[in-house]
Amino acid sequence: MFGYLYLYQDLGLLVLRLALGAAFIVHGYPKLFKMFAGFAGWLDSIGIKPGKFWALVVGVVEFFGGIAIILGLFTQIAAALIAVNMFVAMAKVKWGTTKFVESERMGWELDLVYFAASVMLLVSGAGGYALDYYLPFRF
Repeated sequence: MFGYLYLYQDLGLLVLRLALGAAFIVHGYPKLFKMFAGFAGWLDSIGIKPGKFWALVVGVVEFFGGIAIILGLFTQIAAALIAVNMFVAMAKVKWGTTKFVESERMGWELDLVYFAASVMLLVSGAGGYALDYYLPFRF
């Protein structure tokens, strides 16, 4: 019944890229440009040191990785970096301290969705509606 849907795989990957990329641009922007010092201090306080270095890494991966994913440019590299970012966030910040879903505060369910979406783009690539399609080499 739904056998024809494979024709829309590139469209599905575009929708996934737009949603995931936008989410990470919104998460990364304040870490780089508005609350860098506070974020770096928080990283230091939870044992991710040096906080300033890792704040810069996380902000760059999230903000510029989000832009790359939206454009479909070096998508698999950006997706791999975001997947690592989300795995560390779940492992270091959330697991053992929060439940999967919590009503009072954020659980780690959204982190898992971001991780899974990043892995999807890592293994599938960006699809046909992407700048990666025009690169002279493939990953």
